[in-house]
Amino acid sequence: MDLTVFASGSTGNCCLVRHGSEGVLIDAGISARRICAGLAEAGMDPAALTAVLITHEHTDHISGLRVFLKRTDAPVYAPELVAAALRREFPEHFDRFGTFPLETGCFLGPFEVLAFPTPHDTLQSAGWRVSAEGTVVALATDTGRVTDVMRRYLAGADIALIEANHDPDMLRLGPYPPSLKRRILSDRGHLSNHDCAALAAELARGGTKRIVLGHLSRENNLPGLALRTVRAALADTETVVYAAPEAGFLRVETEAAPCFA
Repeated sequence: MDLTVFASGSTGNCCLVRHGSEGVLIDAGISARRICAGLAEAGMDPAALTAVLITHEHTDHISGLRVFLKRTDAPVYAPELVAAALRREFPEHFDRFGTFPLETGCFLGPFEVLAFPTPHDTLQSAGWRVSAEGTVVALATDTGRVTDVMRRYLAGADIALIEANHDPDMLRLGPYPPSLKRRILSDRGHLSNHDCAALAAELARGGTKRIVLGHLSRENNLPGLALRTVRAALADTETVVYAAPEAGFLRVETEAAPCFA
């Protein structure tokens, strides 16, 4: 299995989990053109997707979905309240949206897929755990704190994409209005680099060998800063850490070096 990130950040989120010739897309927060270009570069035809999985209905996770659904027949799955929001947002695709129960594993093609709750400032938000033939890729961004439920389903992942949204000092001194700063720092906001580092250390102790830092803020973080903070917490481990691009291409395989573009 491998994880390919096409975009991760406040301007858009989209990634692909692939096993052999089959794959699931997680979120569609960039244009359909960019999604299709990313899939082509990854060697995946949109028509061959097993499913599209949505974490929550914020724009940076669904902005390309309406057009992309014209390019693929893959079903779209989301937790109950998210699926309901998608049906309201995209009524012309009403029948495409399936409800995915939280904390209940289901098989989609070769993948065993499980959604788990994350605390974020929306009615419902989820992380995803995708496994095939004993290999696990897990994703959890857009979360204001790390919960025991998150720990349970991130644990044991071969590749984990977790949030390193902001540096607290950059956020504190930055241009955002106080209300937005409070939102980001709240228990339903976003994880800091330090929060991410603590979670990464837990995952590394549990055997995770590859960690991807996602949803970095353009205004309140720097990839190098996030990487240094997390790598310091992993200094005594063999876990490798990468920063997901805001826009671009990062492929991380379970047993190989990553591909950047």
